Amino acid sequence: MTELGSRNITFCRLRPAGAVTEVTAATRRAEGTTVLELARPDPESAAACLAGGVLPAAVGHTGEGVMAWTVEPGQALEMSAAGVPGWRLSVLHTAERSAVLDALARTEAAFLRTGRGRAAEAADICGLPSIEARVSVFVDSVAEAVTAVGAGASDLLMRDWDTERIGELREALGGRLAERTAAPGEVPIDDVREALSAPLFRTYLGLVDASGYARPRYEWAPGAPVEPPLNPRRISAAWPDALWTEGGPPPGLAAASPPVRAVLEASLEGTPPTPAEAALLLSARGDDVDAVAAAADILREERVGGVVTYVVNRNINYTNVCYFRCGFCAFSKGPRSLNLRGDPYLMSIEEVVSRTLEAAERGATEVCLQGGIHPSFTGRFYVDVLSAIKEAVPGMHVHGFTPLEVWQGAETLGMTVRSFLEMLADAGLGTLPGTAAEILDDRVRKHLCPDKIRTSQWAEVMLTAHELGLRSTSTIMFGHIDDPFAWANHLEVIREIQRRTGGFTELVPLPFVHMAAPIYLRGRARPGPTWDEVVLVHAVSRLALDGLVPNIQASWVKLGLEGAGRLLAAGCNDLGGTLMNETISRAAGASHGQETAPADFESLITRTGRIPRRRSTLYEPLDEAPQPVR
Repeated sequence: MTELGSRNITFCRLRPAGAVTEVTAATRRAEGTTVLELARPDPESAAACLAGGVLPAAVGHTGEGVMAWTVEPGQALEMSAAGVPGWRLSVLHTAERSAVLDALARTEAAFLRTGRGRAAEAADICGLPSIEARVSVFVDSVAEAVTAVGAGASDLLMRDWDTERIGELREALGGRLAERTAAPGEVPIDDVREALSAPLFRTYLGLVDASGYARPRYEWAPGAPVEPPLNPRRISAAWPDALWTEGGPPPGLAAASPPVRAVLEASLEGTPPTPAEAALLLSARGDDVDAVAAAADILREERVGGVVTYVVNRNINYTNVCYFRCGFCAFSKGPRSLNLRGDPYLMSIEEVVSRTLEAAERGATEVCLQGGIHPSFTGRFYVDVLSAIKEAVPGMHVHGFTPLEVWQGAETLGMTVRSFLEMLADAGLGTLPGTAAEILDDRVRKHLCPDKIRTSQWAEVMLTAHELGLRSTSTIMFGHIDDPFAWANHLEVIREIQRRTGGFTELVPLPFVHMAAPIYLRGRARPGPTWDEVVLVHAVSRLALDGLVPNIQASWVKLGLEGAGRLLAAGCNDLGGTLMNETISRAAGASHGQETAPADFESLITRTGRIPRRRSTLYEPLDEAPQPVR
């Protein structure tokens, strides 16, 4: 059991039900329910639950098509012997102690469901060594819940609880509350993917966050045309009730749980978190989220002060045709994805140069070149487009070509990565973007982008580029099929490379925009990260990369200007570029991303009490706007 699991009381908004229709399920979902527990599970009711956005479960029966079962000890043993994993099972506390204990020990069931009057007895069983089951009871009031927890209950089943009453309970329990669905939190996604049918997996992913706990109920997601769930009191949006959003002063480090506070205090004293400690911080909930953000903001102030930077640039996405099949990408068009938004296109080199000239005329100091891997491309295309840009606008900084493009370019020319990078540098390449990283954890990559370069190959390109004097950005794209452990692993890869080369200028967290992403449309990914996960990835990046990567960027393209501005209080000191026609995020369904003006950046930064400053790609301050090309 993780530290998170051991110190929180979990709860599930569950409703017993008979026959279910889609309308009934959707109504219950709108009321906050995540699980309908069927007394007699039939295929029609189970399917209706899924269509309405809730998970079906069964009690007293072993019917198929449901997410989880609550059964007698003997039934649990039979189901376990048939291959049902313990995280899908609850054992009813109805038999002799020895029978209950035998079932819990052999099935590794997640819960022991008991009555409130037997909670202490059940807690005694679950307190035995090697028993990880939580004591689960129905409660109908705050007083009942507090009494049950005092007796040893650690999982509360709630019928008809509104958000304000849940807030009262959270306060009564000292904040130790986390919502689950039909499964416990922290079940590895690979285990869930293997165990569930496609319809069950789709509904489950729509209800959970990266740690497997229930998502908050707000409509916001990265790229959505609604403002993030911001409030002036605190940065965490874990709960919607008034006690959370309005009560008391903003929490700080003192409100953190002891394990989180210990890691944060060490970070502020100059000892960045280990990967395991980073995973703990990235799993934070509630007050801990505010504490992590506060610590990151302290470090940001100490390392880079109150200046917030941005660059005037233009994105040139020269083709959306790509023969790779990345599940997250709604931008690329190829034989298997022509039904996605937009028509396939390939710009001529003349068009790329024309757009570069336009960017220069509007004061841009950088063009960022990224696109799909067109089937006709060889490395020669990248060299030719660079040469043409530098001939037309010699002073323009070209920030271009991901490690995937470099790898493919070298391969198509029969060259080593080093030789190809030398060729690009000679043609005028300034820096490399750190995209094509997604999540640098091959456990995730094999499902997210199976035919793309692996972590070691991405690192090979970056290490070689840095050794040749080419600097780069780094990115992390999160909120799809990943988890806090993958995020921590990714940050450790960035740290390892940076310790060796010092070549990264910044880290840019990129929240997954889900709306048109193929992997989401197929029911194989979550609908982006939660707001708290967005905060944590930015804040923990500041803590984990302290002393190595000085700049953490907030992506207004994914979050909107107000969302990005809020992250300036969570360790961020850069807002990226003005872009002029970015199309990759918009293809995925984002409502932001086309362009913003320097004045908009400066107004936002000033409103947050910080100092705006225009910069170059390499973070050199540019106090005056560049002169337009004549």
